[in-house]
Amino acid sequence: MSKLERGFKSWAERIAVAVRAELDLGPGDPLDGRRLADHLGVQLITPHDVPGIATDVLTQLLDVDPTGWSAVSYALNGATTVILNPNNSAPRQASDLMHELSHQIRGHQPSLLIMSEHGDFAMRSFDGKQEDEATWLGATLLLPRPALLAAAAEGMNNDEIAGKFGVSKSLTDYRVRMTGIDRQVSSRRKRSPSSKK
Repeated sequence: MSKLERGFKSWAERIAVAVRAELDLGPGDPLDGRRLADHLGVQLITPHDVPGIATDVLTQLLDVDPTGWSAVSYALNGATTVILNPNNSAPRQASDLMHELSHQIRGHQPSLLIMSEHGDFAMRSFDGKQEDEATWLGATLLLPRPALLAAAAEGMNNDEIAGKFGVSKSLTDYRVRMTGIDRQVSSRRKRSPSSKK
């Protein structure tokens, strides 16, 4: 991951709390990506819903390597649509969707699709900074620091946190580590009078 702009991580934490407030959720409540998509006016579909998609293309997308891609979003006439891979696990879909919605929240410019002259080959532009921001913001929206701190204070382990928030254990481990919650809770336990008995 490239270096994020100074202040971006704090901004992401504030946005995660603000989004929950907009949806009448508490800072420690799970955030349903589908509800957020609806709130943002983003349509969610799978490849099955793409009008006129060729059967061989659908087979390639969903049968040849069913977990080979995650999600993609596009804007048409001012409306954004996210296409999700329905073959991925629910935690991965949650992460994929939040990543795509993070692009929307951040106001990122969509990547460009560059087609060959005969239309038989395509390349997509890639903006590493935008992708890193969407990755960080998406993870923060799913597992903001206040939520992790509250869960840890309740004595929940990372497996339980992952289950509560509908995310993967690896994402939970990452966020707990990156936010310093693990060190903070460990330090509190060492200072707690009950831990000295």
